Amino acid sequence: MSEELKPDPEIFRKLMTATMPFGKYAGRRLVDLPEPYVVWFKQKGFPAGELGMLLETVYAVKANGLEYLFRPGASRP
Repeated sequence: MSEELKPDPEIFRKLMTATMPFGKYAGRRLVDLPEPYVVWFKQKGFPAGELGMLLETVYAVKANGLEYLFRPGASRP
């Protein structure tokens, strides 16, 4: 029997406020990064550590059309 995947509320909270620390989009919330930029990271490799994990999560959010979860009033875990 497979385990049910559940979102991690702590990661969700971090994604709501985490900002890009460098580059052209420095200071912009990770969830607000342009999709082509996040796809570029996917192709080139995400950075190590927490930033890489958060960017990879943003990629999954955008790839699955879940950006609405980060809009005001959206249902959250």
